[in-house]
Amino acid sequence: MKLAELAAYAQEKYQIREQHKWADFPGFSVLSVPATGKWAALLMRQKDPQTGAEVERCDIKCGEQNLLDSPSARLSGPFRMKGAKWVGVTFDETTDREMVYRLFDRAVSSGSQQGFTIVLEPQPLQTQNVYQDTPLPFAERRPPETSADLPDRIRQMKSVYEYGSGSFQQKCRNFFRQGMFMKDYEDDQPWSGSFFHYFPTYHDLNDAQLRGYFTWRTNVRKGRFLPIPSSAAYIYVYELLNGIGIDSPQDSLAKLQDFEKGFLDSGIGDERMRENLHRWMFEFAVVNDFPIETVRQFVDPEMLKKDSALLCLKKPEACTDRELFDALCYFSGNSLADSPVIRKFEDRGRHLFCETWRTAVKDSRAEEDDIFISCFGEQCVLAWYPLANAVYWQPNKGRSRDYVLNECRTFRCRTGLWQMLTHESLYYNKNLFKSFCHETDLKLRRYLKTGRYLRGKPEETWADVYVDKVVEAEIKAILEDVKPKIKIDLSGLDRIREEAIVTRNSLLTEDDMAELEEENENHEMAAETVVMVSSGPGFALDGLQMQVLRALLLEDSADGILKANHLMPSVAADAINEALFDEFGDTVLTCEDDKLAIVEDYRADLLNLLQNGQPVSPM
Repeated sequence: MKLAELAAYAQEKYQIREQHKWADFPGFSVLSVPATGKWAALLMRQKDPQTGAEVERCDIKCGEQNLLDSPSARLSGPFRMKGAKWVGVTFDETTDREMVYRLFDRAVSSGSQQGFTIVLEPQPLQTQNVYQDTPLPFAERRPPETSADLPDRIRQMKSVYEYGSGSFQQKCRNFFRQGMFMKDYEDDQPWSGSFFHYFPTYHDLNDAQLRGYFTWRTNVRKGRFLPIPSSAAYIYVYELLNGIGIDSPQDSLAKLQDFEKGFLDSGIGDERMRENLHRWMFEFAVVNDFPIETVRQFVDPEMLKKDSALLCLKKPEACTDRELFDALCYFSGNSLADSPVIRKFEDRGRHLFCETWRTAVKDSRAEEDDIFISCFGEQCVLAWYPLANAVYWQPNKGRSRDYVLNECRTFRCRTGLWQMLTHESLYYNKNLFKSFCHETDLKLRRYLKTGRYLRGKPEETWADVYVDKVVEAEIKAILEDVKPKIKIDLSGLDRIREEAIVTRNSLLTEDDMAELEEENENHEMAAETVVMVSSGPGFALDGLQMQVLRALLLEDSADGILKANHLMPSVAADAINEALFDEFGDTVLTCEDDKLAIVEDYRADLLNLLQNGQPVSPM
């Protein structure tokens, strides 16, 4: 038995949904009584540290007296909870479903009690009858005896049923045998009355209900969906999953979709069936090797979103900035989307965040310390039980195969047993990932002078090396982009030279030509150096001053340029400060001991000035 079956039972019988309350412990969940909010069961899915296999257990609040009333090797004291009200249950293939359901029923019953009862007029005690001990045969509860007018086909179907241990496996096998026997049967006795049962089968229906169900199914197969209790409608869904009355898996999936449209979308059925139906269609499509585009129609959207985000973070170089930034936000809780880096700089801020993650992935892999694996772990192997919460019998175990849903999730079948390869959230290091995002946000806010600065944490400074590398690369790119472009136009020099030679030969004597030979050579050299210099940004800096600023921004030193141009540092500082005073209203360069330096408060503003032609006002 699996925990998923207990969760399905709780939802179907009591409308209790499984609640995952702890983000850091995704393997833990609770089932709470709706009326009181009290916990009825704590569900635990954990990995065995020695074998690596997934272990499923739960604590049920049914009272420790059940350890004596229902002795079983699967029952023990509670694993996590404390007190005499809790019992621990280990889940595996030997766990008795009926026992677990019975214990859970007791937990819900006790959890629903909010007061006490007072009997005002007690009835007199009846005479107690004493009975002798009589041995009774072990048998399952059976529907009422068949009526005389019951069709022979139904009577024969009931005789096909095999009594035995009463296990869920036997229940599924009996359903499959009886269903195949009745796959073509039709009836004309309409359904009437109510019916409620978890994991319903033909064996749970009385004679009138059997005829009513098969009549309803006859109409459904003709495209007419009539009202019927949801528990009875589940039997039809189970038939389709088991291949009863269908021609192929493709036909089965098509009829499941028709059922959703005709029974649920039309408002006849219980809307709560839809979640189970989508899950079963997805699992059925995987088990039967449907094309990936078909399977994706039924995948839980949240699962796809998670896998897509993981793949972006795993291979960031293959994603756009928007795709990668959305992935960063998915696992950081959208805190990055609210950063002033994004609100004030939008695409530029998004690119800086993305480039920092790309740099971290690339550099960490080169150092054999992959930051993606450190944050999200290697793909692990988990047991996967398709259609475990449905009445489903698989007589043919099927061939061994792999079904790759995407690069982050693969389903593997070996001798009929299924596994899932995925990055299990139980093994995420969310603190490490969030510290990376927090430190990146902190550094980028300071670099871009956004205001609302974050408080640094010493344990997060490991990420600084990646942010600094990205910031340095952007500064170099900006300075390279604003460097004056020199364009030499040589297209007309050859023609001019030829025309000059013809003219000279026609006007000058041989002596004149000899005298002017040296002068002509000088003119040719001058012509070859004719240049066109592109204009810089719209502020009063000459080319030499811009070279000085670029050197200071890029290398923190302009000594070489000053020396080559015989320029005193103090004179250069005064000239640049004067040229930029109207823009900044303050001194942007200092000169101490003949060393020029940029005032740090204006470094980012100068960079933006050179890039855009206008400064960014400090916040």
